[in-house]
Amino acid sequence: MARERTVVRGIVLRAVDTKESDKILTVLTDQGKLPVVAKGARGRRSRVAACTQLLAYSEMVLSENRGWQYLSEGNTIELFMEVRRDIGALSLASYFAELTEAVALEEGGEELLRLLLNALYALGNLDRPQEQIKAVFELKLMALAGFEPLADGCAYCGRPSPESPVLDVRNGVVRCKACGKGEKGLGMPLTAGALAALRWALYGEAKRLYSFSLEPGDLRKLGEAAEAYVHAMLERGFRTLDFYKSLAGNAGETKFPD
Repeated sequence: MARERTVVRGIVLRAVDTKESDKILTVLTDQGKLPVVAKGARGRRSRVAACTQLLAYSEMVLSENRGWQYLSEGNTIELFMEVRRDIGALSLASYFAELTEAVALEEGGEELLRLLLNALYALGNLDRPQEQIKAVFELKLMALAGFEPLADGCAYCGRPSPESPVLDVRNGVVRCKACGKGEKGLGMPLTAGALAALRWALYGEAKRLYSFSLEPGDLRKLGEAAEAYVHAMLERGFRTLDFYKSLAGNAGETKFPD
């Protein structure tokens, strides 16, 4: 009996080498997260090697057998070469992939896929600080995953412009520094500029998420709050983030050759 074949477009979030020359991929498609077996992908004559790389966005022909999806054919659509040439950008992109895998489900991946593809494009092509792209991606991903913080005003007094604003990463709200002190929260201080950027990341138009500029101090506060929020919501660390942070001072400067 012929195997059922389907065609999907997806990006590789994780690639694990297995016995002989095979790989097991975690692929994010617009339908959700999908495990895929790539037989012989590490062989020298493999015709699917390129589309089994981490962060490769490809059109894949899949065949199902005993509940597993096997990669039969593949054509790369985008490899994000500008990202791959920069060790800082590549390590940050790897964190994006690991973080996306942590929240993606087996169904409903369209918005997550679009967000990740746009973030990778921004890393490789837009003149924006990596820290800005990272913070915006983290906040928007948390929102899409069901962890959107309440940020349109102080959650306690209702002021649209909270006084000495903070992001309470445990309770998932923006508040005035003096409000909610009896709660068991953890407030990450924000500047007015960082708060505006946080709201833009959560509520702004998807195609223009990175189209703003911040002063260094505002960007630092935004980045600290976004990273702390991910940690508080997911209650775990990420090895790719640890590696990216270990490159502090070098990220964005060391280049891979063409």
